[in-house]
Amino acid sequence: MKVEAIVPNDLAAIPDAVRRYESLGYDGVVTLEVGHDPMLGLLMAAEHSTTLSLGTAVLIAFPRAPMVVAQQAWDIQRFSKGRLVLGLGSQVKGHITRRYSTEWHDAAAPRMREYVTCLKAIWDSWQNGAAADFKGEYYQYTLITPNFNPGPIDQPFPRVMVSAVNKYMARVAGQVCDGVRMHGLNSPRYIREVLLPSIEAGLERSGRSRGDFEITMGTFIASGASQAELEQSIESTRKRIAFYGSTRSYQKVLELHGWDDLVSRLHRMSVEGRWDEMAGEVSDDMLSELAVIATYDDLPGEIERRLGGLVDCVELVLPATNPDEEARAREVVAAVQKIPMAVKAPS
Repeated sequence: MKVEAIVPNDLAAIPDAVRRYESLGYDGVVTLEVGHDPMLGLLMAAEHSTTLSLGTAVLIAFPRAPMVVAQQAWDIQRFSKGRLVLGLGSQVKGHITRRYSTEWHDAAAPRMREYVTCLKAIWDSWQNGAAADFKGEYYQYTLITPNFNPGPIDQPFPRVMVSAVNKYMARVAGQVCDGVRMHGLNSPRYIREVLLPSIEAGLERSGRSRGDFEITMGTFIASGASQAELEQSIESTRKRIAFYGSTRSYQKVLELHGWDDLVSRLHRMSVEGRWDEMAGEVSDDMLSELAVIATYDDLPGEIERRLGGLVDCVELVLPATNPDEEARAREVVAAVQKIPMAVKAPS
């Protein structure tokens, strides 16, 4: 199983962080679009690392024209010598219209399928001289002149993943993408019963197999060196679950486990500004279904018990601020990497 870390949002902190993660044996790093542009962070990470894969987890696609993202990805892919993994997300209507000030379309999955297809059409014209002749319902690419064409690169196209919570986006991932990034608010049962069958259906449509595809999960992890640290991390994880659980996008995940009214209850509390009370709505049973809970010593075994055979890569953030913590982090990362991948994923 591959292991990824999240780099800091502070650009000045990224060089030391990626050098440390590389020395600890991580397979890759990702940047988040949380108050900062994730592509800027990836460029910094590319400059200060040599082996790490470089991913966005995730870049919000719809506020950005495909050409804008295609250019950024092309440059980073060239500069990093082929290490980019472009993770795309759709976001929800409120953020797209009120935060990004752009247009929303209800058919998010078909729009994302067209977005990824348009990206690949742009790259195909740059790399192989294909005609600029993509015409879709939401996007078009029918013009490229020599001075705006960056030309071919010595690497393959960037790998593209999408974030999928529902079965429709999971099918799109299987049909047109190289992988999927599953959100932390998830459960092994939901992956098995809802997401994997949809991914397989998409792969079948594209004539590919599971071995052509990578599943990454940013799972919620509550961990610590001692029981006291673990308890503190559990409460922090409970708050994270409550925060994301207040979003209607995750309704289907919670409904599968019989928690049908949790989202509406948490959403109402968030609107009322009762953020500090929301964690109390997340029971221990919910925690056990939605999070990996273990001390550092037991963490690799618990990750394998919950996610072994389901995912190929996990996001795992471990403290490494002194030699003892670095040694422990190196051991935990190496132990997780010994967990067999669900399948032999693409490199």
